Amino acid sequence: MTEARLDGAEVERLTRRGLHLARFTVAYNVAEGAVAITAGLGAGLVSVIGFGIDSGIESFAAVLVGARLAARLRHGEADERTERLALKAVAVTFFVLAAYVIVAGIRGLVVGEVPTSSPLSIVVLVASLVVMPVLAAAKRRVGLRLGDNLILADAAETRICILLSISTLTGVGLYQLTGASWLDPVAGFVIAAFAVHEGRESWAGELVEDADE
Repeated sequence: MTEARLDGAEVERLTRRGLHLARFTVAYNVAEGAVAITAGLGAGLVSVIGFGIDSGIESFAAVLVGARLAARLRHGEADERTERLALKAVAVTFFVLAAYVIVAGIRGLVVGEVPTSSPLSIVVLVASLVVMPVLAAAKRRVGLRLGDNLILADAAETRICILLSISTLTGVGLYQLTGASWLDPVAGFVIAAFAVHEGRESWAGELVEDADE
């Protein structure tokens, strides 16, 4: 269902729901990112640091989305030009994440850094696997109902966090079992590939079509 088929009251209700989801995303990810970066730095885990940075990037993207949704509610309509710019800004956050993870991963492989175990990192990643699928699904439903690329871009960013959690947790878990330090940066490279893919689609504004596949 698209926005054209919804009455004004339903559009406002869905827009407010999207705004609430964006605000929750900011609050949760600021806390998650702080813990993940602290744990990753303490253990020397590149992928966990990257996960924490992604949480910060996702918070920034959610701030952009929330600001645009709040503006819509104030003015009663979308500023399409500004929202296209916001969508491209969200796309840039995907590319920034990918660049960081690739550079940090290559550095880890070249230098041969050996991470240490980190139970706190595992707790953060498991918590993300519980919270983020629910949050991503809620954003996607709102975005599809409104036919809204900006909300769907935010949902895609949250979906990246799920993939990031799985990849990072797998890398950290296998490292704990095998002691193979190269697994951590390789997990990061998987994350980077997902981020580039979603960034390209966000930049092109193709997320509504992608979400229907």
